[in-house]
Amino acid sequence: MEFEDQLQKAISRGKERSANRQDSERQKLTTAEELRNRHNDFRLDLSDYIEHGLKKLVHHFPGFAYETIFGERGWGGAIYRDDLARGPDGKAGSFFSRIEITVRPQNEFNVVNITGKGTVKNKEIFSWNFYKDIADSIDEEFKEKIDSWILQYAEQFAAQ
Repeated sequence: MEFEDQLQKAISRGKERSANRQDSERQKLTTAEELRNRHNDFRLDLSDYIEHGLKKLVHHFPGFAYETIFGERGWGGAIYRDDLARGPDGKAGSFFSRIEITVRPQNEFNVVNITGKGTVKNKEIFSWNFYKDIADSIDEEFKEKIDSWILQYAEQFAAQ
């Protein structure tokens, strides 16, 4: 009878361990799904914010064209323009200017990551990257960073 009791207890412990493992796996899936949903919310909100900010810049600097960015590189936008100008030696030249800001896709590090690049008259002047854990992220931090990047670019472009 003693062996039978031990056998029943071992079976009960095994069932309990299995149930705990299933609960843990279910909880991980829920957490992964919550992280994915939270990242998607950031992506949608921030890509709209990027679009509005860059379009405001277009109004102050005519000649820029807006481009929506989506896919493997991320989601966001860019503005760009080509300028023709004569140098002091009288030769004509073409100068390219562009600012691009994107929200990168979610990765294994579970961070919200925004990137940006700024080029003024064929010279890359900025290459930005800002990220935070999804769980610790708030929209306002990213929006402040996006505003800062757009303002820095506007100042650099106006100075050229």
